[in-house]
Amino acid sequence: MKERLIELYEGETPRGVRFRYALLIFDITTILFLVGSSFTHHGLAVEIADAVIGLAIVADFTARLWISRNRLGELLHPAGVADLVVIASLLAPLAGEGLAFLRVARMLRLLRSYRLLSRLRQDFAFFRRNEQTIVAVTNLAVFVFVMTALVYETQHQTNDKIQNYVDALYFTVTTLTTTGFGDVTLNGSAGKLISVLIMIFGVSLFLRLVQVLFRPRKVEFECPGCGLNRHEQDAVHCKACGRLLHIVNEGED
Repeated sequence: MKERLIELYEGETPRGVRFRYALLIFDITTILFLVGSSFTHHGLAVEIADAVIGLAIVADFTARLWISRNRLGELLHPAGVADLVVIASLLAPLAGEGLAFLRVARMLRLLRSYRLLSRLRQDFAFFRRNEQTIVAVTNLAVFVFVMTALVYETQHQTNDKIQNYVDALYFTVTTLTTTGFGDVTLNGSAGKLISVLIMIFGVSLFLRLVQVLFRPRKVEFECPGCGLNRHEQDAVHCKACGRLLHIVNEGED
């Protein structure tokens, strides 16, 4: 049983690759469920769905922990901590709506997607050519999703301007882009602190994305001489030490 799980989570067999892509689809589905449920009353049906998702995540987390060679490291890894918080968020309704704000932690499941980067490099030439741009977009998207969920879960019960996820997304994007129409604001000191976080970190990630989009595209290849790992696409020699490079490409211009 343990060997089969190791194959699914760490192996390079077709079944293992399909399984990890299926986990990514599951994570994205949980995010869509969070967005969709914001438009409905959090009744029995939502709580049942929470329980089903929670059991699936508990099974996933237990399997990862069982096959891990460093179980303490797995627990303390950001993705492991995120899983524990997500599980707590799914049990939050059992303790009353006072802990419902923890539902924001479901967005942290996207942290697992970063572990797929190496697989995507192997499977898709488009990803290899545009990795820096895709990673920058992913970083910004994860930040927007997390902050939007935080705005919604902390404000929708006390702020009549935040009625659903779209309202929270609208506020997050207008704050991130410093547009600030002023028609939606957050209540209290906590709301102001959330706004500050969005402006400071969000603008930084947005500028990073702009930088990646408009700078000359380079390829990742570590020079065996000096260790420089980013070069022009048509580079023959390392610009730092002059060593001959053998950069593999698909023949594109």
